[in-house]
Amino acid sequence: MRHIETVFSGFGGQGVLFAGQLLAYAGLAEELYVTWIPSYGPEMRGGTANCTVILSEEKIGAPVVRNPSAAVVMNSPSMEKYELLVRKGGLLVVNSSLVSRKSNRDEVQVLTIPASDIATELGNVRIANMVLLGAFVEATGIVALDTVKQQLNEHLSERQRKWLEPNYTALQRGSELALEPSTV
Repeated sequence: MRHIETVFSGFGGQGVLFAGQLLAYAGLAEELYVTWIPSYGPEMRGGTANCTVILSEEKIGAPVVRNPSAAVVMNSPSMEKYELLVRKGGLLVVNSSLVSRKSNRDEVQVLTIPASDIATELGNVRIANMVLLGAFVEATGIVALDTVKQQLNEHLSERQRKWLEPNYTALQRGSELALEPSTV
């Protein structure tokens, strides 16, 4: 049965809410039950931002998650907050460009992806969220990467359309990195 409870977390402006929302749209497209709950500080950029996404083949009883089965962390404060909350056997996807500390957890799968560095190479540091989302999707198999790409095409605003292809590339790079032994 497909079921996952995920927290995406970082600074405002890093696109964590959009990454979670995109995953939720992909879940809906694949006819899963979905919840998406955003949470952010009062700051426009630089404050905290996170969202919880639950995807499941069965009805979701409650949208609140204390110990997620996965966390995607984009910065050090997010690592500090969510690393120990991921349940045993879960997944922790870490933006190693901004989180220098390694996880001490050996009972979860940890993927360290230099997402911000890759995004900068692709022309826009703001697509680091897509690098991590691609890695997350590949590692979990909760939805197909092609479904995420389709939803990106359908939900990217007109103002951001020029970044569609780089976002596709970022998703693909993250997916490929999740398969490399050096990221585990």
